Amino acid sequence: MQREDRYPYPLLPESGNILGVEFSGVVEEKGPECSDSFQIGDRVFGLAYGGAYAQKIVVSEKMLLPLPPSLSFEEAAGAPETFFTAIQAIHLVGNLQPGQTVLIHAGASGVGQSAIQVAKFGGASTIITTAGSDEKCQLCRTLGADIAVNYRTEDFAEVVRTATKGRGVDLIVDLVGQNYWHRNTACAAMDGRIVLVAALSGSKIADFDLRALLNKRLWVQATTLRTRDAAYQARVRDFFAERILPHLSKGEMRTVVDKVYDWRDVSEAHKRLESNAHAGKIICRVTE
Repeated sequence: MQREDRYPYPLLPESGNILGVEFSGVVEEKGPECSDSFQIGDRVFGLAYGGAYAQKIVVSEKMLLPLPPSLSFEEAAGAPETFFTAIQAIHLVGNLQPGQTVLIHAGASGVGQSAIQVAKFGGASTIITTAGSDEKCQLCRTLGADIAVNYRTEDFAEVVRTATKGRGVDLIVDLVGQNYWHRNTACAAMDGRIVLVAALSGSKIADFDLRALLNKRLWVQATTLRTRDAAYQARVRDFFAERILPHLSKGEMRTVVDKVYDWRDVSEAHKRLESNAHAGKIICRVTE
C-alpha cells in the first residue's frame, strides 16, 4: 500500500523516501545523546517512519526493542507493525475489557493474526474472525480464535448472531471497510465499538443510514498507526514491551512468517503479497 500511495507517508522529515517501516538487526553506532538502554552489538528490532528497505537505518532509541535470543531476526522483523496496530485497535482505541466478545476481520492477515493473539491474552471471552479459505481459518484457530468464518462460503453476521445468541459482539476490528459495513453494524452489540483500521474493499458506503448507529448507540473510530507522533508510538512500544514481548519470547505468542526472500527479490515478495496467497508475514533478508 505504501508503494501504491494508499498508505501515505506522514509529513515528517524522518520519513525519507525509502519504503519499509519495520526492521531487525544489530546496533552499529550510537548518537551522543543516547541512553545506556542499548549498546553496540545488541540485537534489536523496531518500528520506523520509513527507510527499512535498506542495509542500515537510523532510528530513535525510543522505537527500539531488545531482540530475545529465542526469536530470529526474521520473526522479530515481522512483529512491530502488526502487533503495534493490533494493540492500538484492541486496547488503546477499542478498550477491550476482560470477558467481552470480539470480531476480527481478515484474521489471517498480519494484523489479524496479531489482533487474535492480543485479544486472547487481553481476556476476550469469545474471538470470532473471518478469513478467505478453510486453511486460513484453521490458522486463525491455532492462534486463539474460537470461531473462524470462511467469508467465501458463510455469512459472518449470521455466525455472530448464532454464536452470541442474538446479542452481538462488543468490539469489531475491521480492515475491510465498504463490503462489511452494513453487516458490522447489524452484528454489533448494544453500545458496541467498531474500530476501522483499513478499508481494503473500498471506503465509500452505499445507503449509509445513521440510524444503524443511533439505534444501538454504536461507537465508531478510524485509526492508523503511521500518522501518530513519536510520543504515541513510544507509548505503544512500551505496551508491547511490557505485555506482548514476554509472551513472544516464551513462544506463547508468535509471528507467522509465510516466506523469506532475499532483499534483491523484493519485487517477487510484493507479487506474493498482492496475490493474497500468503498467510503471515513476508520478510526480506538483507545480505551483503
